[in-house]
Amino acid sequence: MDIRRQIKIFLRKAAGYDIVRFTPEYHPLARRKKILASFDIDTMLDIGANTGQYALQLRKEIGYAKKIISFEPLSAAFELLKANAKSDPNWQVFNFALGDTEEQKEINIADNSYSSSMLDMLPSHLESAPASRYIGKETITVKKLDSVFSDICKPNANVYMKIDTQGFEYKVLKGAEKSLSRIDTIQMEMSLVPLYKGEILFDEMLHLMKEKGYNLIAIEPGFTNPDTGQLLQVDGIFRRLSGKPVSTK
Repeated sequence: MDIRRQIKIFLRKAAGYDIVRFTPEYHPLARRKKILASFDIDTMLDIGANTGQYALQLRKEIGYAKKIISFEPLSAAFELLKANAKSDPNWQVFNFALGDTEEQKEINIADNSYSSSMLDMLPSHLESAPASRYIGKETITVKKLDSVFSDICKPNANVYMKIDTQGFEYKVLKGAEKSLSRIDTIQMEMSLVPLYKGEILFDEMLHLMKEKGYNLIAIEPGFTNPDTGQLLQVDGIFRRLSGKPVSTK
């Protein structure tokens, strides 16, 4: 048996670790890095930023150095987001949510913060992640992406929109109807089973995105039930059908 394979098997059995090549064929982050480069993405919309985990991953793990615009409505999470972005001149942050209305609205605050949602959480979510239980509410500002898009994105920008809003993704898309013509790449969290009341599940979202002219080009695994191994959420990356790679480097 190849020595490298023996080492991988040993690490899996003895320490619970694996060694995976950091290439688009084997690693989701490497695949995302290649997508960002292939389509020459110069503006990242980070919707549902929480404390900036996604943006920091882009910066530190895959070397994305271009513009990031983060949106986070929760006041406590936003303070941490603002601190994380403070020394980064190419990272802009906004303290409001994006949806399909312009209003003040209550959001449920989760104990782990990042599971907070404007939708009611279902038992299937809580059973798989007890730390996601709601512990309070906060009144936040909600805006449509259409109302701010032209102010934050340059006319010829190559925009990648990441939406991680805990079941509220459809509402974000509804509020971005006019902006979608200028957004060729979208990464979106999608549930395989109902986790939040009223959310749109994977099959319906896939159909909706096809209707809007997008094709699914990649999937990243997400929230998993630790007891059963069942995958509950994935991140789908969509590209407009007419969009073509700008670079293959």
